[in-house]
Amino acid sequence: MRPVQPLHGLVAATHTPFHADGSLNLGVIEQQAAHLLKDGVSTVFINGTTGECTSLTLEERRATAQRWFEVIRGTPMKISVHVGSNCLPDSRALAAQAEQLGAISISAFAPSYFKPRDLDQLIAWSADIAAAAPNTPFYFYDIPVFTNVALSMPDYFERAPARIPTLVGLKFSNPDLMAYQLCLAADGGRFDIAFGCDEWLMAALVLGGKGGVGSTYNFAAPLYLRMMKHLASGDIAAARREQLRSAQLVRVLSRHGFMGAAKALMTMLGVDVGPARQPHATLNADQVRQLKADLEALSFFQGIR
Repeated sequence: MRPVQPLHGLVAATHTPFHADGSLNLGVIEQQAAHLLKDGVSTVFINGTTGECTSLTLEERRATAQRWFEVIRGTPMKISVHVGSNCLPDSRALAAQAEQLGAISISAFAPSYFKPRDLDQLIAWSADIAAAAPNTPFYFYDIPVFTNVALSMPDYFERAPARIPTLVGLKFSNPDLMAYQLCLAADGGRFDIAFGCDEWLMAALVLGGKGGVGSTYNFAAPLYLRMMKHLASGDIAAARREQLRSAQLVRVLSRHGFMGAAKALMTMLGVDVGPARQPHATLNADQVRQLKADLEALSFFQGIR
């Protein structure tokens, strides 16, 4: 297996860019990468939830991954590829491509239509995907709010390593901080548990986490970098203030429909990732103006950025 490059610090879960007609707009990926590098983010998690993966065809996901690796060549940026799907052969094909392209890791969430009924089935599913990329570190992606698969991750780490030799960690998009602590401690702290709830990142770091994978790092990385700096220096009050700003920002975006609002915000920052693909809603001109006013009320463009 390739050396593990853990998902520490800020890892941006990137948007998939579309033209106005909803087709892929791969030309924007170069701007996305440059924007993130300028903001101090040097690892991306592509084709995940923020990337609207379940609304993409297999070939669209393959083309998006191919373009990301072309764009980051010669830069310090690293790529982790999400390969989860309701179709196991598709997941295996995406995993094999990610290994061929040189991904630092792959990740997969549970199937969400025909669901694994117990932990043994989930581990078998994970193992089949990971085997398609036998030299690439594998992270299971726990996001029960979307998959409705809510199995014990601490128990997963007790049983899965015997079946998945490339298992190195977990993308933990789950508010259960008790389970998070148990995962951090599993097998003497062997596994990398990347936190996936941006609005609670400080809590995860205090509990021993090393980093997060999230969508708001696309546009608010400076906020989180300040929070992490304050936390490391022991200025807890300042760190709390920054984390509260994150929660306020997420609340504003959620009120407008998170995916459409987040993509509109990226366009405001000069990186036009286009509309959201249905069933997500795209903001109209009036809604964009209201979103901008709400963001200005938070001093987003002056303070958070």
